[in-house]
Amino acid sequence: MARTREFDTEAAVSRAMELFWMRGYEATSVRDLTQHLGIGQGSLYAAFGDKEGLYRAALEHYRTTLAAAALRSLEEGADARSAIRTMLVERVRIAVEDDGRGCLAVNAACERLPKSAAIRRTVRDMQDASRDALAEVLRVAVERGEIVAQHDPHTLAAYLVTFLNGLLVSSKITPDAHALEPLVEVALAALG
Repeated sequence: MARTREFDTEAAVSRAMELFWMRGYEATSVRDLTQHLGIGQGSLYAAFGDKEGLYRAALEHYRTTLAAAALRSLEEGADARSAIRTMLVERVRIAVEDDGRGCLAVNAACERLPKSAAIRRTVRDMQDASRDALAEVLRVAVERGEIVAQHDPHTLAAYLVTFLNGLLVSSKITPDAHALEPLVEVALAALG
């Protein structure tokens, strides 16, 4: 008779996300995970297949919680420039926490690609969602006359995502929001 799972997988994924975010994939062993999660190795393998499966689940959790919250905040902004500024600054502030943990998605791209096609798809999906949300905010802003249409909204959104990725990598090198936040204003100048 199969044993029932004796732990909350959602809570385990959330805790694993934090550990992977702090240490990275390679520096986090299965033993680290089982100790941090308070589960046995067999339970980890039964629930997630392997360490990579748990990492993918942690990235997916990140996508549906923190990354989704950033996109929601973008949609709730009063005007495009303020909404984009707030989203970028908030992402920097999160990234510099805990001595520069960065962004889990950007960390995954730097550490796991091109080794893992599954991780590439997950990170690409997050990047695409960010770009599409920004493009829509920018499209509406152009229609309202809030910004000048110097560039196609899709291209400008892709630029902002690329800028944010670089900023998040920089947050690992210089985990100081006060040093990085002025760069947001430079990027916003591209809005016209």
